[in-house]
Amino acid sequence: MGLTKTIPLVIALIYICLVNGCVGARKLNSLYQPPPLALTYHKGELLEGDIPVSILWYGGFSPAQKSIVVDFLQSLNPQKVNSNSSPEKPLVSHWWNTIQTYMKKAGRRDARVVLANQVTDPNCTIGKILKKSQVSELARRVHSEPNGLTLVLTAKDVAVEGFCMSNCGFHGSNAKEKSVFIWVGNSETQCPGQCAWPFHQPIYGPQTPALGAPNGDVGVDGTIINIASLLAGAVTNPYENGYFLGSGGTGQLEVASACPGVYGKGAYPGYAGDVLVDGTTGASYNAQGVNERKYLLPALFDPVISQCSTLV
Repeated sequence: MGLTKTIPLVIALIYICLVNGCVGARKLNSLYQPPPLALTYHKGELLEGDIPVSILWYGGFSPAQKSIVVDFLQSLNPQKVNSNSSPEKPLVSHWWNTIQTYMKKAGRRDARVVLANQVTDPNCTIGKILKKSQVSELARRVHSEPNGLTLVLTAKDVAVEGFCMSNCGFHGSNAKEKSVFIWVGNSETQCPGQCAWPFHQPIYGPQTPALGAPNGDVGVDGTIINIASLLAGAVTNPYENGYFLGSGGTGQLEVASACPGVYGKGAYPGYAGDVLVDGTTGASYNAQGVNERKYLLPALFDPVISQCSTLV
């Protein structure tokens, strides 16, 4: 999606890949780049069919915070909207339809997220300062079924190597074990201006007013954005040989990382775009989910129109 207003070059959010075999990381403080012309399919395996997703809650998460994440995952699959919701509003499942387009182009089955088991480690048994290698160790703790994915979420007081300084999360895999995982940290207290934007003013760039978090939790609503981005990348490029643009490894741009900082039409660096606003709470969103949830989801690169596509 091109810029709609003339502005000076500014520091903006951009998703680029992380080192040491983890791809699709959300890396910040890089110069804005226009979206690529196309994402190439490199003939590798994709996560298709029913995808069992297991969650490891590492550190303290309230029941309310957990429900925000679980409801998002359950909202990805097509379902009836609550009668109190506005039927004309876009759904989370509509956002996921772009992923189905990629699956069909590759001759694969639709990707359907199925919530599997949840494991909690409130005491942080291997500490609150983690290396990247320890994240994959945490993922292996959770039984992941074949073709499954493990989601490792760390609490707001857990520091992970590179968190805030270079990324907000990443996805990785072990091709031999056929295991895929995503890690995302809660940035509420560590770096909300980086990893929870646009629900907090950015550290760099235009200091536009922060948007209202749709579920009233800046850290977790920011986490949802990162989960969504990385889930899109993990499904379409789980082993670094799926859909991506670039030379591979750390240079890959994926279906969501190709569209940094875009949430609605008219977006440009520092401005999320024209999104919907809840008339009661004043919170910003662009998708509805189960249990009357509202979420703000990132733009995805649409292979049909060859540009970043938003729900609103």
